[in-house]
Amino acid sequence: MEIERFRWWHIADVLPLEEEAFGAEKWSAAMFWNELAQRNFYVVAREGEELLGYAGLAVTDEHESWVQTIAVWRAARKRGVGRRLLETLLERAGDRKVLLEVAVDNHAAQRLYASYDFEPVGIRRGYYQPSNTDALVMMRDA
Repeated sequence: MEIERFRWWHIADVLPLEEEAFGAEKWSAAMFWNELAQRNFYVVAREGEELLGYAGLAVTDEHESWVQTIAVWRAARKRGVGRRLLETLLERAGDRKVLLEVAVDNHAAQRLYASYDFEPVGIRRGYYQPSNTDALVMMRDA
């Protein structure tokens, strides 16, 4: 598995994965363009030419960063792809505390984050739209 920087030409490749992973709450191409324009750190995971997943991190200041997203194709799950993507983001975050939002019903992702010392710190009611699903805010101290 190779991890490489997410570039503008990856946007078309990740949109179908975004649909599979997030359905009606998927990001648009314009949202990815915006993330890249803000110079947020995004990576893709590949095996050869096959896209396995992608992830993004926003470094907000010298003390804090936010995991923006992690997505892995269903067919590529349980192979350590999400773990490798998260480790890459945490490496980039360095000594900053790292926060993220995860759907309250996404227990698999919550277990992954907990295994990297993320702890629940709050709830954002109705965060995910249009489903109105709550988000659990998790944090990992530097």
